[in-house]
Amino acid sequence: MMPNRNAALLVMDVQNGIVSRFAENKEVLLPFQRAVEAARRHDIPVIFVRVAFRKGYPEVSPRNKSFSAISGRPGMTHSDAATQIHESVQPRPDEPVVTKIRVSAFAGSDLEVLLRSRQIDTLILSGIATSGVVLSTLREAADKDFALTVLADACLDADPEVHRVLMEKVFPRQADVLTVDDWIKTLD
Repeated sequence: MMPNRNAALLVMDVQNGIVSRFAENKEVLLPFQRAVEAARRHDIPVIFVRVAFRKGYPEVSPRNKSFSAISGRPGMTHSDAATQIHESVQPRPDEPVVTKIRVSAFAGSDLEVLLRSRQIDTLILSGIATSGVVLSTLREAADKDFALTVLADACLDADPEVHRVLMEKVFPRQADVLTVDDWIKTLD
């Protein structure tokens, strides 16, 4: 386990339009809330990541299977309600909200510049969905030599089996996988 001295908690895609699809039961958001509260208590920066596009979706290629479906319907621009961070983990005024335009938190965003400028070399990952933003960000962050922790219960996926396989078999190759409570114990 790496020290949290130069760490940041990433809260990824916990935005209204995505939470509404994955979290019918609001209790599944409690681990996200506990992680944010613990990071703040221990002076670990919290960085929120969302996906949003310009009006008319000029960033979306018709060849992009995932995002081309989005471009056919309204609601995913920077100012739309669906792209705003969910109220359960509302950012403080001094906490950055990074906007990305692809699956990985790094894709089309200024996340890496933000991390490097703060000398952050350790990322604690949480997000929706495990097989989307968490997987893509973990892979890219590992390739960029960040130390990584994934908060297993602060990640959600529509497919519980995919979530399990990623947490038990894939992610441990590149990250420490902990529950929020176990991560908090490492901070105290």
